[in-house]
Amino acid sequence: MNFKNCAFQAMKLQIIISSPFHFVEKKRHVPLFIWSLNLSIVMTKIPLFLFISLITLSWAQTKNSAVTTDDYLDILRNNLSGEQAYETTAFIEQFWRVVGNEGFNKSIHKVAASLEAAGYVLEENASNTDRFTYRLEKRPLLHPTWEILDANITLVGENTPLLSYTSNRNMVYLNSISTPKNGTTAEVIYVEGIDDLQKISVKGKIIFTGINGPEIYTEGVLKKGALGMITYDNPDYLKPHKNINSIQFRSFTFDSKNSWGIALSFRAKEELKRALEKGKVYAKVIISSRIYPSEELTLVADIKGSEMPGERLVFSAHVQEPGANDNASGVGAQLEMATVAAKLIKNESIDAQRTITFIWGDEIISTKRYLQENEKRAKGIKWGLSLDMVGENTAITGGSFLIERMPDPSAIWTRGKDKHTEWGGSLLTLEDMKPHYLNDYMIHNFLKQGKVAHWEINTNPYEGGSDHTPFLDSNIPGLLFWHFTDQFYHTDNDRLDKVSQETLKNVSIAALASALTLVNGDSYSAMDIVKIVQNAATNRLSEEFLLSDKSIKAGNSVESEVAVVKAWEDWYIKAIASTTDLASPENAVILDKAILEAQAIIESQAKMFVSELEK
Repeated sequence: MNFKNCAFQAMKLQIIISSPFHFVEKKRHVPLFIWSLNLSIVMTKIPLFLFISLITLSWAQTKNSAVTTDDYLDILRNNLSGEQAYETTAFIEQFWRVVGNEGFNKSIHKVAASLEAAGYVLEENASNTDRFTYRLEKRPLLHPTWEILDANITLVGENTPLLSYTSNRNMVYLNSISTPKNGTTAEVIYVEGIDDLQKISVKGKIIFTGINGPEIYTEGVLKKGALGMITYDNPDYLKPHKNINSIQFRSFTFDSKNSWGIALSFRAKEELKRALEKGKVYAKVIISSRIYPSEELTLVADIKGSEMPGERLVFSAHVQEPGANDNASGVGAQLEMATVAAKLIKNESIDAQRTITFIWGDEIISTKRYLQENEKRAKGIKWGLSLDMVGENTAITGGSFLIERMPDPSAIWTRGKDKHTEWGGSLLTLEDMKPHYLNDYMIHNFLKQGKVAHWEINTNPYEGGSDHTPFLDSNIPGLLFWHFTDQFYHTDNDRLDKVSQETLKNVSIAALASALTLVNGDSYSAMDIVKIVQNAATNRLSEEFLLSDKSIKAGNSVESEVAVVKAWEDWYIKAIASTTDLASPENAVILDKAILEAQAIIESQAKMFVSELEK
């Protein structure tokens, strides 16, 4: 045996295994002692074949770590079709869903029955060995629930209604009371603003207004005795001149003194205005609604983690609102993810080492309560994902699929490729930042599915307003999956014909594949994520440098532009560090090394860019 040659070969092998990324793709748990091997082995003159045999033996004695996101994507593409998500969306979108009303409750029970059919066991009947469980939480409602049965408004002298519930199911304000059975007929008075109510008498009449609906309702109806209110307020992004029959739903806060309100489509508004230009107008209004005491239902399902059940990822989809995409689609997508995951775990195609939880309930309220009512459980929640408006046929609705990022500097300096949606967002500060790898990790995975499926993926800066906000408020990483701009958002044209089974499939595959990687994640998964986030960071810093350089040349201050670059540097340094939440104790050292190397690259790049900007 030529021991000099053996020593040389051992030195080459030591160089290879000292790289923290070398074994990531192989997905093996490599014992720590192998990582610390050095040339002292060579000095013992162990033959190369014996040295390699030691490594081979140690690999054989350790199990494979979780499969990659690519593996999960492949498995799910063969097992998740979007069919159940679409069928569930079709069932739920029939109903005008308000918490506690018949449509809401039927939707919840539909999901519960589907979970049970997929093998989920009612929690109160479950044993310790049951991994798939669900529970139906019931709470009394503080205020009565509401549902609309029928409505129409007809201008006196006309043969056809101005609006009818059969074609415009959003025409009646939520929490409106019924009119007398034969309806209410009264003069329609146009009120331009709140000051008009001090000049004209509206008692016994119907107010028509285009602005400040709630304020005019309180002053004109509740205080000054108008019988009810008619409004028009469809924003431009709904393209009202094109979608002339759409009505965006409106609501009153519950009040035992409530009367009623009607929202108009663009066509109905124009017709009413033309009639008023000719002289006095009288309208007959018929509304049939139900207001009754009820209870709030929240459905929670769990896939119990096989190794770390106390740690969990939580999906949340709200049930209320009258639309198909908003948010019957989120309810349906989440259900199919829950049933497919259970099936694949049962047949041992996949596993979930941490717990996956699915919540269906009242937007924000149910999620917030889940985070607050059990402190011990809340401490184990590592990620939160909101599914809201996830089924759109964008060729019809417009806009695109979006991932709303956690608060990052794009919500302070919104520039370049970044832009807010028409929903809009408040200007954040550096104190509001939530650095975490979840942003770029999820974007990376969705782009992979998008490439295969020829499906467009975009992002928007943080705006809030859905079930991701309670997670962030509790300092839990949380993202929103949604679509915008949707020209049928919150309107009675948000129906099943605007929903795409293909979109439901794509969102569900990408979301569940990402979730499975996380709940099975370890140091090697974290090292993959470090690389993903490092690449995102270097790309972002390059983009921001070019924008800042251009801004300085246009006359803006160097100091303010340097602040932008440094803010992104700080955000990504911390985002990289957050990957330690996946670390396996026995492999923490290699992850720490990968983190430090990635952070050094980011710091070096930022330093170079700052230096260039300050020249």
